[in-house]
Amino acid sequence: MSLIPIKEPICQCCGRPFISEVAAQSIQPTCRLCRAGRYSFSRARSFAVYNSTLVAAITLLKYEEVTRLGDWFAARLADVFAKDAKDLRADVVVSVPLHADRLRERGYNQAELIARPLSRRLGLELGTYLLVRKLPRPPQLLLSRSERWKSVRGAYATRHGVRVDNLRILLVDDVMTTGATLDACAQALKKAGAAEVFGLTVGRVVSGWTSADPPTSFGSAVGSSPKRKKPAGCGQHP
Repeated sequence: MSLIPIKEPICQCCGRPFISEVAAQSIQPTCRLCRAGRYSFSRARSFAVYNSTLVAAITLLKYEEVTRLGDWFAARLADVFAKDAKDLRADVVVSVPLHADRLRERGYNQAELIARPLSRRLGLELGTYLLVRKLPRPPQLLLSRSERWKSVRGAYATRHGVRVDNLRILLVDDVMTTGATLDACAQALKKAGAAEVFGLTVGRVVSGWTSADPPTSFGSAVGSSPKRKKPAGCGQHP
């Protein structure tokens, strides 16, 4: 199985791919959740379907710090950004933060490994200091949709003393599952005065393509790298 880039037709708000071409025939095609105003971010876009190949690649970045993958993902996201540049105008790039305990365990934030080279490619300031995660993730590895939303409610905040007034923020993460994490971060940033928040992720969970498939090697895209020990207790984010 290979990477499957996300293409039109998609929801013009959250970027969810439409199964039916009929949904894309409206003047402003949006999904049910976006029509109901479910998300606090203005738009979200993703590079590819979160299938077994992308699971394997993101796992290398997330647990083994294969930084070449961060650069490769950043290049793909720069292309995604360019397609919607007129609607995704941003002032600063911010990675979704890890809780301090998780950051100490892992030693790095995989979202920042993508956001940093992306900011250079886009010529934008990197603002990883703007946002913090106040609450740790629940200990269980697998969460239901409703549990994902509850687990990030109030979990993020802007760092004390920083200003985001009227900034347009490009929020970067590795995977969008339910949109709960991007939504919680966007709420915190907009509460602090951000003008708009746009989400940009490498993977997007799409019905019909799950992470349950056997992982496929991704080494040909970035070359080989020595393995690092997977930190104990590390799980998936919402």
